[in-house]
Amino acid sequence: MTGRKKDPLYKSFGYAFQGIFTCIRNERNMKIHCTVAVLVVIAGVILRLSMTEWCICLGLFGMVMSLELVNTAVESVVDLVTQERKPLAKIAKDTAAGAVLIAAIMAAIVGLIIFVPKGLVFLGVL
Repeated sequence: MTGRKKDPLYKSFGYAFQGIFTCIRNERNMKIHCTVAVLVVIAGVILRLSMTEWCICLGLFGMVMSLELVNTAVESVVDLVTQERKPLAKIAKDTAAGAVLIAAIMAAIVGLIIFVPKGLVFLGVL
């Protein structure tokens, strides 16, 4: 790769956005993450989240969706390298998927901590 001129910055951003949109279009789990993010934003507006709560939610969106992109990249590279069932390929794919799962579970727990009390107040239960 020595001597190769780098693409302009705007092209790098274009490639990155292309990767994001490809993942959204092709990956069921990314569609689920995006749908949940939209629902959280709607609930956050209705329940009037604080600035800190918005920052937490946005950070969690970014973490989960970024890990989903990395998971998709790992799976694609493994599939590119081999179509055979190999133990190391399975470990790579399963571990990347596990990272997304842990992040999504933790994001859901934090979401419950933020939204349940606010929802109960909104409904007049508390």
